Amino acid sequence: MKSSLLDASSDSSIDLIPPQLRVNIYSESLPFIQKFRGKTIVVKYGGAAMKSESLQSSVIRDLVLLSCVGLRIVFVHGGGPEINHWLTRLNIQPNFLNGLRVTDASTMEIVSMVLVGKVNKHLVSLINKAGATSVGLSGIDGRLFTARPNPNSAQLGFVGDIAAVDPSVLFPLINSDHIPVIASVAADETGQSYNINADTAAGELAAALGAEKLLLLTDVAGILEDKEDASSLVKEIDIKGVKRMMEEGKIAGGMIPKVNCCVRAIAQGVRTASIIDGRLPHSLLLEILTDQGAGTMITG
Repeated sequence: MKSSLLDASSDSSIDLIPPQLRVNIYSESLPFIQKFRGKTIVVKYGGAAMKSESLQSSVIRDLVLLSCVGLRIVFVHGGGPEINHWLTRLNIQPNFLNGLRVTDASTMEIVSMVLVGKVNKHLVSLINKAGATSVGLSGIDGRLFTARPNPNSAQLGFVGDIAAVDPSVLFPLINSDHIPVIASVAADETGQSYNINADTAAGELAAALGAEKLLLLTDVAGILEDKEDASSLVKEIDIKGVKRMMEEGKIAGGMIPKVNCCVRAIAQGVRTASIIDGRLPHSLLLEILTDQGAGTMITG
């Protein structure tokens, strides 16, 4: 494990860190490792951390390090930028309604090909290359997710909600210290595929697994007391506080569905849910292995 830990945490600047400082850092991580060892952590991956190669590399190394020290990582991903890229290449104009992708039959075909066939396998390859063992799945595999049409399906097309979660296909993987990598595509009981919001998929899966933590990687610092002031980050807040901030209009726009996803997960038994800044290098390690964190942690 020692070599894996050092390999997973290495980067171009590690030689600049004095050896004594390096081992002190590892030693100070011990209480956090003990706290979360053997616990299931569901990570939703997207945003800037997906578009930047350096941030992507940071996330992958973090995942492998956390897996090496005994955390049970489940990795859920979307892939909006990549979907947009391929739609444009095929002369299909991407359309959105209230932040959700309008998904007709042609778009759904591209979504499935890109998320399941390209993005998912690329992430699996990166994790395997970094030293862990990962297995790529979609919500269709093993009936992990059963979808139902979104209430606005007349406008949105094949955008789905999650009707049921059956995580049994994941247990052999998790118990073998593999990292499941899950694309947010699911099918209904007739076999029709649906595009599922990756935040929603991660939250529902975290609840079904009884996860210790749900982590949503985003392009913002977290929940802000003042939306115009990046320094007004709320480090920790309970569900009552979140609802108060929503009533006051302090949580608005694209943050609302992310917060609702976290609240729903906690209501179903997840211990904590965090909205963390995926633009920060090693944001996962900051959130799990330090008191400082890397965003906003929501508690029950």
